Amino acid sequence: MTETTMNPSPVVVPSIRIDAAFDSGNIAVLSILGSAARLKIRKDHGSDFFQWFHFRVSGAAGRELELKITGLGASAYPGGWPGYRAAVSEDRQVWRRTTTQWDASEDGGTLTIRHTPAADTAWFAYFAPYSLERHNDLVSRTAASPGVSHRVLGHSLDGRPIDCLELGEGSRQVWLYARQHPGESMAEWWMDGALAMLTDPADPHARSLRQTCRFHVVPNANPDGSIRGHLRTNAAGVNLNREWHSPTAERSPEVLAIRNAMDATGVDFAIDVHGDEAIPHVFVAGFEGIPSWTEAQGAAYRRYRAILERRTPDFQTRRGYPEARPGTANLSMSTNQVAERFGAVAMTLEMPFKDNDDLPCAEHGWSPERSALLGRDCLAALWEWLGSSD
Repeated sequence: MTETTMNPSPVVVPSIRIDAAFDSGNIAVLSILGSAARLKIRKDHGSDFFQWFHFRVSGAAGRELELKITGLGASAYPGGWPGYRAAVSEDRQVWRRTTTQWDASEDGGTLTIRHTPAADTAWFAYFAPYSLERHNDLVSRTAASPGVSHRVLGHSLDGRPIDCLELGEGSRQVWLYARQHPGESMAEWWMDGALAMLTDPADPHARSLRQTCRFHVVPNANPDGSIRGHLRTNAAGVNLNREWHSPTAERSPEVLAIRNAMDATGVDFAIDVHGDEAIPHVFVAGFEGIPSWTEAQGAAYRRYRAILERRTPDFQTRRGYPEARPGTANLSMSTNQVAERFGAVAMTLEMPFKDNDDLPCAEHGWSPERSALLGRDCLAALWEWLGSSD
């Protein structure tokens, strides 16, 4: 009897799957072969801005992924890609950074992400996302704290509420608002830390601040752009931080609602919270160049910067944006408009998408946790600033 040896059939390993049809998801699949994929980022609806990405890879366990995001030379901030490392999570709780290379000459500018997940699914994002569901939890949790009230300032173009949390019994009117640019999710992580501090009954800085100030906190000024996976604009493709001189219900109801509420309360101090794609440092931008600039107003702003720099090594004043020349401030931007309109000390706080090169972290880069801690430090600095101005 003759035995016939059969050649075994080759094992076919299925290709990975990539999805982005979820809250803040953004990626388009050009091709997938095995564990390698070519991708591109969708533009914000109605605009040419693009940079934010957020997607899920399935069928990934133990496989070395090679994910190439192409065409990035035309992105909103191509200077943001050198030195950048993508954020990755397998449980959507802890976000780490993974191996990432930038090649400006490949396929119109290509970011190559390499990662070998232990789990079957892995989530990749430009920065750790802050979902609308998490936002709703933050609003509900904070509104349930003693002494906190909640109101809806208005609605977005897609009908979502512009939530505002208010607390404190003092006369100093403090406005904190974040995510005019929705892809800058570190801004709402900052808000998470700031609100946790302000509602902590054991925190002495918070107790004193609540006695001295009335806080008006808008954790997400652009919920439509956030859920759509936009980098910089609302549902109409409008950059909200260029609408503060003349917001309208048709283009920028989010800004109109916030500015009208500010008109009703007045503003003594304001922080507009953002993230910067290219600069690997934490810094603030002020209101130099507004028509009504006074040295006293400018000195108060510089004093706050100095206090914050002393209180946390994550903040510095050596690097940032150039100051506007006298009389050249752009009043369509919120910090300039608020400083001019109310005589307030106002500022734009910027955190990095990359790492903080002053205190780098190889595992996490700049992270949600550090953003939240910075929120606490900014408020502790405000407490000291108020005391030094009396």
